[in-house]
Amino acid sequence: MSDLSAFPITQRWPAKHPDRLQLYSLPTPNGVKVSIMLEETGIPYEPHTIDIGKNETWTPEFLSLNPNGKIPSILDPDGPGGKPFALFESGAILVYLADKAGKFLPTDPARRYETLQWVFFQMAAIGPMFGQLGFFHKFAGREYEDKRPRDRYANESKRLLGVLETRLSGRDWLMGDEYTIADIATLGWVRNLVGFYGAGELVEYDKLKLVPAWLERGLARPAVQRGLEIPKRPG
Repeated sequence: MSDLSAFPITQRWPAKHPDRLQLYSLPTPNGVKVSIMLEETGIPYEPHTIDIGKNETWTPEFLSLNPNGKIPSILDPDGPGGKPFALFESGAILVYLADKAGKFLPTDPARRYETLQWVFFQMAAIGPMFGQLGFFHKFAGREYEDKRPRDRYANESKRLLGVLETRLSGRDWLMGDEYTIADIATLGWVRNLVGFYGAGELVEYDKLKLVPAWLERGLARPAVQRGLEIPKRPG
């Protein structure tokens, strides 16, 4: 049996199955990237709910694994060289899991880098811009009388959706016929933008054709449906 006792995070969130990959997360747009990927690959894992509403990411135990204090993070008892390995940042975790499972990231060097290009596009542009729009449209920022910040992020989010719309021309997935971590990274954010954030009208989502069809295809995947609910939110 794997010994994970050297990792302080296991003191607060004990591993019932220390031989399985440990997931510390919450079903946010960033969190579900990893739970979806784990469901898609079939890698055995044990999820732990991290309650960001109670600032659990800022506890010493969580910070010992991720000094940036964000979900998701993982602890793999069977990491490189067969040794326990901890990792944070959802994009890095997706690449790690793809390499570990040998799935959802092309092995051809050119296609591999092209896929990573779209993963980084999500990390650098879609996530930050959609997230800011969510703040100014749904959360505390909606009370601001000055709507210029909201409109700035709405316009940029609309532009980014246009980039996706163009990319999906003649393609089922961001890499064509092949479903990859680029899709896994992006699905949750587009779903959140038009669903939880309720910003569809602001970004003129209904004028798009290819992005909504792509989102529908993604959400129809059983592993995606399961991953969107893992780990369970605090009751």
